[in-house]
Amino acid sequence: MSAHAPSPPLPPPLDLSRWRSLPNRLIGIGAVGVLLGLVLNPLQFGYSWLTVFMFFLSLGLGALFLVMVHHLFDAGWSVPIRRFCEHLANLVFPWLLIFFLPIALLAPKLYGWMQVADPHADHALHAKLPLFTRPGFYLVAVLCFAIWTWLARRLRAASLAQDQDGAARHTLRMRRLSAGGIFLFALTLTLAAILWMKGLMYEWFSTMYGVYYFAGSVWMTLGTVYFITMVLKRTGTLAPVLHEHQFYFIGSLMFAFTVFYAYIHFSQYFIIWNANLPEETFWYVLREKGTWWYVGLVLIFGHFFLPFLAMLRIDLKLSFAWMTPLCAWTWVMHYVDMAFNVHPVLHPNGYPFHWAWLDLACAALMGGLLLRAFLKEFAAHPPYPVKDPRLSEAMGYVVVHPSPISGGDLDEVDELNGAVEPNGGTR
Repeated sequence: MSAHAPSPPLPPPLDLSRWRSLPNRLIGIGAVGVLLGLVLNPLQFGYSWLTVFMFFLSLGLGALFLVMVHHLFDAGWSVPIRRFCEHLANLVFPWLLIFFLPIALLAPKLYGWMQVADPHADHALHAKLPLFTRPGFYLVAVLCFAIWTWLARRLRAASLAQDQDGAARHTLRMRRLSAGGIFLFALTLTLAAILWMKGLMYEWFSTMYGVYYFAGSVWMTLGTVYFITMVLKRTGTLAPVLHEHQFYFIGSLMFAFTVFYAYIHFSQYFIIWNANLPEETFWYVLREKGTWWYVGLVLIFGHFFLPFLAMLRIDLKLSFAWMTPLCAWTWVMHYVDMAFNVHPVLHPNGYPFHWAWLDLACAALMGGLLLRAFLKEFAAHPPYPVKDPRLSEAMGYVVVHPSPISGGDLDEVDELNGAVEPNGGTR
């Protein structure tokens, strides 16, 4: 048995008492701004609300994806962070469904294809029937929220049931749900991204748009998960069950999705540029006008090059001082990405800086309500799966069973935090 490696000194515990009123403040400020925007310009309100809705939908769907991937790969390291990811995924219902209602009401004004008198006379719209019809739009919305809610609720219910008896059947149930759910997740996410965001410019064709939205969503969610994990460690809530490899693996996934997002976005642009078809190129031509050109450059350098270079070094993924601003940066860049997709429909000559306050108001209202709902759910349940069979592995323990080589004298060897690498080796 090797000696324990000295642990680096921890910073002082975080005191979050002064932040307890933050959700209510955000809700109050956001509500005032939203009402003002709705009175001044209802159409602009619709596009701002849609931008922010797609932003926060990314967080819920990204968390649902991380929970399912945890079960599909039978991961051990991600056990401590699974519970709050389950809470994030369950924000889909009822909160994100409620946030979708203004979009459903304003849809005839937001989506140009709903104003076309004869869909069969429009080639681009005729090719997308019956999906791009009013009944199709609302039926897809019901289908998406029903599947997301079912998956998120069932996965969390099985996880909480496991806290009671630790039975293996709950693990198997979550694994089976994830095996089938991942296909339903891919289908519904693609339909939502196409109808609710790409559908703003229905003439445009892109077979990669669903994956593009997925990649950006998971990237932003990973930044959020890293930050929440860091906060819960600093407050002591998850400190007993965390090992440094949680932060390393979350940071590595952030790095991987930084590259994956850039690859998907560049591939979409390159294929459209290479084919040079007007019904495809017009989407990017519009986004090269006015200040949208500079927004595109911000995405190239801010969404890819900056985080890519910032996370190249392995040790920096373990530095809270380095990663915390990078996690906040994922939110900024994902908002820019959503605005790049939505706002050019109403403002073709550049980003509407004079309406940025309305986007912030929508974000404050939605964010405040979601934060309050998340904190309520987190306080109502154990902060991590207390009887998950892989919890000891996540904490850094390694169990060595008797073997002929060892002579069977040792029943088990447990080493914790520092003596054991994520792969079970010693340092």
